[in-house]
Amino acid sequence: MNLETSKNLGGVGALLIFISFLAFFLPYGAGGILGLIGLIILLIGMKGLADYYQTGGIFNNALYAVIIAIVGVVAAVGTAVVAFFTILTNLGIDLANLVSLDASTLSSELISQLMDFASGTFVTLITALVVILVVLLVFAILAAFFFRKSLSQLSSKAGVGLFGTAGLLMLVGAVLIIIVGIGLLLIWIAFLLAAIAFFQIKAQPAQAAPTPQ
Repeated sequence: MNLETSKNLGGVGALLIFISFLAFFLPYGAGGILGLIGLIILLIGMKGLADYYQTGGIFNNALYAVIIAIVGVVAAVGTAVVAFFTILTNLGIDLANLVSLDASTLSSELISQLMDFASGTFVTLITALVVILVVLLVFAILAAFFFRKSLSQLSSKAGVGLFGTAGLLMLVGAVLIIIVGIGLLLIWIAFLLAAIAFFQIKAQPAQAAPTPQ
């Protein structure tokens, strides 16, 4: 894969991820699918650039970031599911019985159970929310750290400083992910800057052969 193809794939992939933030609320998970496609294209482009610059860390660190992010999401979802069933158990709600009830009976059943909402269940809910936020924060920072490392290496090899700015914004956004609006906004801008940086990559001029003495 040549430099032109690799940088275009990287730019298109980062741009698709940037657009997926806007399409996140579209039906049928269009935003998530678009982001996943963009991520795959981005990784393919970074693999080509890693081969071109003979620097494996460009691709490896980006891959580590993606793996860490996936593990973080799975861990957060798993925690949420466990907390959900724990709360149902504490409330004495049988999920199998609820499925068989009609809407009116279901409403009265839920209201009755919620009236008996125990303090232990409230503690479980708060604890689960805190754990989910901590898990997301830790894994987001780790993923952003490795992605920034990848972009920093690419910045050094390609001579495009905008990669470094994008990596820094991504890391700061991950640290502020607990403040959803600010953190996601910075990460969103970081992917736009990364897309622009990919298209700014130019082939290194060939060095002239030394003049014979």
